[in-house]
Amino acid sequence: MTEVKAGPDALKAKHHFLILDGLRGVAALAVVIFHFMEWVFTDPSTNFIGHGFLAVDFFFCLSGFVIGYAYDDRIGKMGIAEFFKARLIRLHPLVVLGSVLGLLGFFLDPFASPIDFDTGKVALLFICSLLLIPFPVMGERFFNLFAFNAPSWSLFWEYVANAFYALFLYKVSRRLLTALTILAAAGICVVSYRAGNLLGGWSKDNFLDGGARVAYSFLAGLLIYRSNWISKNSLGFAGLSVLLFLAFIMPWSRLDWLMEVLIVLLYFPLMVSLGAGSSISPRWEKVCKFSGNISYPLYMTHYAGIWIFGNYFTNRKPQSGELILIIIGGVVFLVVFAYLAMVLYDVPVRKYLARKRIQGKSSSEV
Repeated sequence: MTEVKAGPDALKAKHHFLILDGLRGVAALAVVIFHFMEWVFTDPSTNFIGHGFLAVDFFFCLSGFVIGYAYDDRIGKMGIAEFFKARLIRLHPLVVLGSVLGLLGFFLDPFASPIDFDTGKVALLFICSLLLIPFPVMGERFFNLFAFNAPSWSLFWEYVANAFYALFLYKVSRRLLTALTILAAAGICVVSYRAGNLLGGWSKDNFLDGGARVAYSFLAGLLIYRSNWISKNSLGFAGLSVLLFLAFIMPWSRLDWLMEVLIVLLYFPLMVSLGAGSSISPRWEKVCKFSGNISYPLYMTHYAGIWIFGNYFTNRKPQSGELILIIIGGVVFLVVFAYLAMVLYDVPVRKYLARKRIQGKSSSEV
């Protein structure tokens, strides 16, 4: 395996890293399966995909790489305000949809036990979810930062990372970026050792763990791009998908905190480097495009369905045969639903907002 010293200008010649797009979809699917399985296997040591939550760290690392690739050479010209507008258009429509689905699921879940709720509190929770303001006050939902759409916790930290990038990181030297990445790596080690794992960031009790997770992985992804650590290889999408999924199904051990640290510190950056440098055959191009396109809608729309499943599983206690069919059917349904959400909502809304943004710029320049 050789390392390609393709500088930023050469990298810009590529419109998309298709394999990285595809791997994002693989990671999103792992998150969905993990969320089903954590209801069934409350003991992580018995869960075959007990490390599926690490997919979020892969997302963060990939995000650092992609943000550097997309904006390093133009954020200075476009300005911070336009950068934030672009990121809001890309990310926030599905934040809104996920919040709406979570609210509907909260009221319409046919398997949920009766819950006494305060209308004002529910309204405030919903508003905070729409605006991505953490409000972990609902004990019935384990004090998630966002009660109506738990995965939004990582979007909150994604926004924080984007803000740091726009205000500071885009102009730092590679030497300083390396120092910051090493410092963040030390933070990841402390967090994992103290908690026994890297599962935190989603609740009031582990809120700051999310900051440590995004700090290292985003910086590492950005450093990979800035340092041109693109490893040319012929593993392709299929080979890299298997390698990525192995991280999520890694067996539990007493040294889990250390194994998870090694996965996040070394393995995921390696996967990003290999994914950016691998070649793709024509037969896999459509698969990667679909996988990449569906990844974010799937991640942001699936959790309302997970709550319905969890309440069904808790109250009805289905047998293993029925449970397998429900989970497989549920995963397929959520993928199809995410595709429809993308086609019928996310893409049209983003196109509309992008047009408005362009029109606004044109008006201001007249």
